[in-house]
Amino acid sequence: MFETSEKMKKLPPYLFAEIDKKRKQLIAEGHQVISFGVGDPDLPTPERIVRAMQKAVEDPSVHRYPFGKGRADFRKAIADYYKKYSDVHLDPDKEICVLIGSKEGIAHFPFTCINPGDITLVPEPGYPVYQIGTILAGGIPYLMPIVEQNHFLPDLSKIPQNVVEKAKILYLNYPNNPTSACADIDYLKAVITFCKKHQIIILYDAAYHEIYFDGKRPVSFLSIPGAKDIGIEIHSLSKTYNMTGWRIGWACGNEKLVSALATLKENIDSGTFEAIQIAGIECLAGPQDDVEEMRKIYQKRRDVLVEGLKKLKFEVKIPQATFYLWLNVKQNSITFAENLLLKAKIIVTPGVGFGPSGEGYVRFALTVDVEKIKKAIEKMEQAISEV
Repeated sequence: MFETSEKMKKLPPYLFAEIDKKRKQLIAEGHQVISFGVGDPDLPTPERIVRAMQKAVEDPSVHRYPFGKGRADFRKAIADYYKKYSDVHLDPDKEICVLIGSKEGIAHFPFTCINPGDITLVPEPGYPVYQIGTILAGGIPYLMPIVEQNHFLPDLSKIPQNVVEKAKILYLNYPNNPTSACADIDYLKAVITFCKKHQIIILYDAAYHEIYFDGKRPVSFLSIPGAKDIGIEIHSLSKTYNMTGWRIGWACGNEKLVSALATLKENIDSGTFEAIQIAGIECLAGPQDDVEEMRKIYQKRRDVLVEGLKKLKFEVKIPQATFYLWLNVKQNSITFAENLLLKAKIIVTPGVGFGPSGEGYVRFALTVDVEKIKKAIEKMEQAISEV
């Protein structure tokens, strides 16, 4: 009789898959659903990138196994991009490894350094894959609450010393999902100092680095002195260029950490389709006007949603980055989300799904157009008045 492993039994239901299941069920029942749930861009991939992909896929040479760290020309494009926009020097041959999306790299990295019983330091609320990767690698996730009173930054001073001594990885994600918080340079310097002192690897999830508002570009982790000594950054084309379905990202930073991840990948997958890597060169090396236009669209959506929620008497913390809004609803997050779903056919993500400290909050993804946001506010007003 088949029985799942003990590691598998420890995994929770994947939050976003459950949300999408509910969305599809409601649509199948004939309801019109406005979903602020899963963070999947509704905007199309820019045409210049699609054209690059179409041209690349016609070349038979890219139809073979794409072994190794990734195409040299794509890795050079990544390095050039970091130098141009963040003043970060990366060696394309030693400090960059192409991934099948950032999620894959985040999930697999713990297998490179975690032994049974080792601890990882995981921010919560946070992206569920930090815990999932740790558990599957045989490690133990230690949850670090990130709370509004501390600007949604982990307070490293509150981690018990016996936990610090066994910790192998510290996960950080700024701009942050789900809170949309940003980390300033002083905080990141302090984290680097802490991790160097205790020999803890920093895995920095930078998936939302290019989604920012009001012209305030977030701090680049790898631009901070000492970051490359102790850290690996995971990045992606998914959010910046509306390419979530394309599955392409990269790891960069410390040479030994990147090499370890590349070695693991050589043993469990065969690399990222080369035509997508060629399209990735167009993403990074081409004009960035479409990215700037996308930021303007998200900022407009943010402003409309913030204005609407304020009219409904919510206290709103205006996001400066990501395409999320983290709303304190001052009540049970699952109850609030279920009421919106039942009464208004609106999907939001209950904060507790990202961790215990997310209780009392819900997350809105700005992945619906302005007219739908306005309609959702109208439906929310009616639903709230009926409670």
